[in-house]
Amino acid sequence: MYSVTKRIDFCYGHRLLDHDGVCKHLHGHNAVAEIEVRADALDSRDMVVDFGEIKRLVKEWIDREIDHRMILRHDDPMVKPLQALGEPVYLLDSNPTAERIAQLLFDVSRERGLAVDRVTLWETPSSWATYAG
Repeated sequence: MYSVTKRIDFCYGHRLLDHDGVCKHLHGHNAVAEIEVRADALDSRDMVVDFGEIKRLVKEWIDREIDHRMILRHDDPMVKPLQALGEPVYLLDSNPTAERIAQLLFDVSRERGLAVDRVTLWETPSSWATYAG
């Protein structure tokens, strides 16, 4: 089994509804996503996948959809006021936890044709979540 991992840095804001800790307030993170792609065999170039292909497929989506945006649950009361101010918002059906954002990036990677095995989202240098299919 072979694997390659591409690191993608981005920034986002969020808050967690129905949470008793400090994360119930709007705040931001300098995140690191690790996109791991696995294969049983190498391709004709002796690669699992070119790192540039992961970057093109996933980073392009991150930059367009969630980088420097507030990621909020669709029913968060802050959605409409932020949108009225012209602030960029990305909506999820669930709380925008590190676990759910890792799953989102996993799903996006798969939808874009990558044989992603797992996505790890580093919310801080000491806290991360991993989603594996």
